[in-house]
Amino acid sequence: MALAAATVIVASAHDLPIRDPDGVVVPTYVRLPIILLIAWLLDVLPRALMRSRTSLGALPAAIREVISQRWHRTHVVFAVSGLGTWYVCYAAFRNLKSYVPFVRGKDTLYDDQLADLDHKLWLGHDPANVLHSLFGTHWSAEFFSAVYVIWIVLIPVTLAIALMWTRRPAAGSWYVTAVAVDWMLGVAAYFVVPTLGPAYSKPGDFTDLHRTYTTKLVEDLMSDRKEVLADPHATDAVQTIAAFPSLHVGMMVTICLFVTLAGLKRWIRVTAWVFLALTILSTIYMGWHFSLDALGGGVIGALAVWIAAVGTGNHVRGRPTLIERGTHEDPVDESHRNEPASRLA
Repeated sequence: MALAAATVIVASAHDLPIRDPDGVVVPTYVRLPIILLIAWLLDVLPRALMRSRTSLGALPAAIREVISQRWHRTHVVFAVSGLGTWYVCYAAFRNLKSYVPFVRGKDTLYDDQLADLDHKLWLGHDPANVLHSLFGTHWSAEFFSAVYVIWIVLIPVTLAIALMWTRRPAAGSWYVTAVAVDWMLGVAAYFVVPTLGPAYSKPGDFTDLHRTYTTKLVEDLMSDRKEVLADPHATDAVQTIAAFPSLHVGMMVTICLFVTLAGLKRWIRVTAWVFLALTILSTIYMGWHFSLDALGGGVIGALAVWIAAVGTGNHVRGRPTLIERGTHEDPVDESHRNEPASRLA
């Protein structure tokens, strides 16, 4: 895998450690099996309870029936291998992101240039200050902080749906590949245009915001950055600050285009596009990103969908289209054969 290979090469060239990015509290070899188990239980138990009609005596037989229909060998291999591959990509992305200051130089930052361009695009105004004036700085801060937190939860949930709960392997592989491409293109851009973001380069613009979870997260990420830059071998933390492009926006664009091209239900498509708009506003309002970061993220999110479509064979003459090649349902179970291709689970 390209990201993993790049991680090893950069780490060796600059004498940098390779870290488990989320393993400070719970190591990966413990966390991943727990994620698998929870996702498996959420897939099996509700269906078994419905089949057993809430009768505890009939529940074991219902569980066995659901497992035999939904968790045969083909889907187990798809889910487990997909989750493992996803985590390798994710860990490589986080490590490469942490290496940017060491490769490009700790003082090589383009925040001033992006701030100047933002100022011109917004006709002499700072976009974050415009949003603060428009929405206020108290309850709106809580709302936009909540949007940010929801996004953090949303991505692993969608990956669980694509890998564990879907029985449409073409759709699942397309989406998970697109997320990996987002990471690949995003981290490449971090090395080309290293930035911190307005919350760090212009902190005075955000001192009037009501203190939220995001406020603490901004502080914690800077603390991690200082630890890593002081001595990357003396800490288990990784440096995760990088503004251009906004992968919050990029991944939401990927989700929006995917659910549209895959023909998911209208309420899912509408919800995705609305949440994209809220994500753009929240990242600028809270100071994570310049507005140019959002534009860059949008371009990367769209490219990721197209590249992943071509890479997974979900295209017709280069045009992204979901191409179904069968499902991961039990071959004996014919009840699912006439379901629309847009149904993912």
